[in-house]
Amino acid sequence: MTDSVAPAANVCIALLHYPVYDKNRQVVTTAVTNLDLHDIARAAKTFGLFRYYVVTPVVDQQKLVERVIRHWQEGWGATYNPRRKAALDQVRLLAGLDDVLAEMTEAYGRPPRIVVTGAREREGAVSYRELAELCRGSGQPYLLLFGTGWGMTEEVFDRADYVLPPIKGPTEYNHLSVRSAVSIILDRLFGGRD
Repeated sequence: MTDSVAPAANVCIALLHYPVYDKNRQVVTTAVTNLDLHDIARAAKTFGLFRYYVVTPVVDQQKLVERVIRHWQEGWGATYNPRRKAALDQVRLLAGLDDVLAEMTEAYGRPPRIVVTGAREREGAVSYRELAELCRGSGQPYLLLFGTGWGMTEEVFDRADYVLPPIKGPTEYNHLSVRSAVSIILDRLFGGRD
């Protein structure tokens, strides 16, 4: 399958570093990690998403992201690992969620539907199967939001059109890394099934 006919070509993901909670439910800005940049970009490319947005208002963090991406797109890394370059080509760095929504609206000609994720149960959650059908059923763009720290703020959840249920294992422990959660959710929505 080519990227131009990928079933998720109308879907983008954004990793929010602000506004998110810390463990005391204070609103904070978290640090960008190198692993999240690389691994989530690779997942987005694997499942045919249009774009992976990294969202941070912190200028020093933006410079770090730009430096890492530049290394793999233009520097020695581009020739050393062309697959990594292809994945990181999908990354866009923006300062805020409104910037993401504006860029997607311009790219698709209509505003995206916002889908939020989190580790807690919420009322009115849409199933993975239902969301997969919605994403495949039209040219409507969708933005899947993932939070860092201890999750996205209630303000972000209030902006959502859809909420996905949390990922649950057979134990009470529920504290996946965001890059693990992204991969699991993308597989549930867009992965091939036997």
